[in-house]
Amino acid sequence: MSHEAEADNPVPDGPGPKHADHSGPDTARVLPVHTSTLALSRRPADLLAADLLAAEPERSDAARNRRLLLAAAQRLIKTRPVSSLTMEAVAHEAGVGKGTVFRRFGSRTGLMIALLNHSETELQQGFLAGPPPLGPGAPPLERLTAYGRARLDMTVTHLDILLEADSAGGRFLSHPAWAASTTHVGFLLGLLGLGPRVDVLSVAIQTPLNAAAVAHLRNVAGLDTDTIYGQWETMVRFLVEGSHITTPPSDPLT
Repeated sequence: MSHEAEADNPVPDGPGPKHADHSGPDTARVLPVHTSTLALSRRPADLLAADLLAAEPERSDAARNRRLLLAAAQRLIKTRPVSSLTMEAVAHEAGVGKGTVFRRFGSRTGLMIALLNHSETELQQGFLAGPPPLGPGAPPLERLTAYGRARLDMTVTHLDILLEADSAGGRFLSHPAWAASTTHVGFLLGLLGLGPRVDVLSVAIQTPLNAAAVAHLRNVAGLDTDTIYGQWETMVRFLVEGSHITTPPSDPLT
């Protein structure tokens, strides 16, 4: 089908994006992501985000359009920076008219948020119920390092929109999506014998993977993604191995 024909006869959407991805029955609840301008407030300009974060199911035809367009966008960002992604390029890749993209996401920002939300959903589903080493079945240390690589790759892919999301000054730390990942990291640290309270360590391990840290390491320190991951993995393994060094108990009288 030509782009023009699809533009004239797209699969009709429902009234708008009223969907947040949900996991299947075998996984824990997967939580959506946000940007500071879209999810941390509910001003009239933020209605698109409210729609994206709503839990209502979407129509099957709207879901089909969303999957088609997000798959096209994901193919494109494998070959170009997200910052250069345009609505026109996504429409061309998906074989639909540009109007279909605008009707589905409202704006380029809406598309970026949906794409980020889709990536976060896939990551959460991966560590909750996916194959090892990210998912269950691998040793906890291997699951933790696999999570670090997956989180870093997602941060790099969506760096621009994540930096905008954190413009509120670290409020991402309390967002449910990040909290879910922190809970996962804490669970793995507990299995590694670093518990029972690993609140500080869970945040410390994730901090080098957040957008502000990755931007600094790439743009100021000049590190590439593989180097960032390599240093992060070394740090994690050092922390885990060091925690198992037996130290003599201190004398309470000294």
